[in-house]
Amino acid sequence: MPKMKTHKGTKKRFRLSAKGKAKHRQAGTSHLAFRLSNKRRRNLRGTTTLAKPMEKKIAAALNGYSN
Repeated sequence: MPKMKTHKGTKKRFRLSAKGKAKHRQAGTSHLAFRLSNKRRRNLRGTTTLAKPMEKKIAAALNGYSN
């Protein structure tokens, strides 16, 4: 049986933390941000952790790959 390949799209969008949580960039920050309030733009900065139900699927797609 061949090895499972890492899903490259997932690898570009998520990172696993030391405890296995999936960290990701928040949506809505790429463009057209002028229509958001300054408070909203400020709160979208940085990374957040993914919702609990999705963590297992992301970890499987990353196939143990951690950056």
